[in-house]
Amino acid sequence: MTKKIILTGDRPTGKLHIGHYVGSLKNRVELQNTGLYDSYIMIADQQALTDNARNPEKIRKSLVEVTLDYLAVGLDPEKSTIFVQSQIPELNELTMHYLNLVTVSRLERNPTVKSEIKEKNFNLSIPAGFLIYPVSQAADITAFKADLVPVGSDQLPMLEQTREIVRIFNQIYNKEILVEPEIYLAKEGSGRLPGIDGKLKMSKSLNNAIYLSDEPEEIKRKIMSMYTDPNHIRVEDPGQVENNTVFTYLDVFCKDKEKLEEMKAHYIRGGLGDMKVKKYLNEVIQDELQPIRERRKEFEKNIDYVYKVLEEGSLKARKIAAQTLSEVREAIGIEYFNR
Repeated sequence: MTKKIILTGDRPTGKLHIGHYVGSLKNRVELQNTGLYDSYIMIADQQALTDNARNPEKIRKSLVEVTLDYLAVGLDPEKSTIFVQSQIPELNELTMHYLNLVTVSRLERNPTVKSEIKEKNFNLSIPAGFLIYPVSQAADITAFKADLVPVGSDQLPMLEQTREIVRIFNQIYNKEILVEPEIYLAKEGSGRLPGIDGKLKMSKSLNNAIYLSDEPEEIKRKIMSMYTDPNHIRVEDPGQVENNTVFTYLDVFCKDKEKLEEMKAHYIRGGLGDMKVKKYLNEVIQDELQPIRERRKEFEKNIDYVYKVLEEGSLKARKIAAQTLSEVREAIGIEYFNR
């Protein structure tokens, strides 16, 4: 049976947090371990440089941190190809060819791009590299002829842009060279976690994240500071479970669902204090992250191995991207000397 090809990745802009873990990392490990897929996992350093070009050291340091997090959660280089985007120059030429098929107005209409431009306060000073990153992403996906791309719902416009480029290319050059990827939506319950401050997004820049590498005391400190129900002032007060960040986290991480339902009922009718709920959440999170943190510390002792994983993965990925680029050049008609 031919395996389906999956491409996923992350921007290396810092260590990964439990939002990444819930939203994508756990799912990647599960898919990898089924044996049904060829998984390619890209560390998108070039994409990260589109809005961090003046701070490349941040990207260089984060490259190792992200890889350590990958290995710690169970991504296995024997089963998944982990590679670095900048080490595959073929992706840049593919991007250039695709840019000729996309208008500036289409890029500006992309809802994900519009949202991120607003979030990063670019206004009219949008780096050109940032504006075209949906096209760069299309190059990444099509270079490996990915059948499936696991994404959150916020990334659907990006995938649709890739699908458009594939259709346009295959139609113009009258060859079915590029594969139109299917969208693999994260399973229910594995969406975006809110920050510990109750804001919708967990991120390094907002300083509201619990990292996979955090020490136990740091995790406890962050959990004890978490946002709950502002109207639950006294222990005996009835409390709200909806939009209560502590219970949102328990819904995701707690394995004892019966105990959790009892706790929710107790909180709603009153008589259960926030501190007791937070202490229970701390126990749950510590149990989840302890083995990950311990594995990460073992990998930290051998950074040469970490770089070896990236180098070997990048060499393998480049061979595949080079084959796709050769097919694209031939379809366009610019393989002038292969007669």
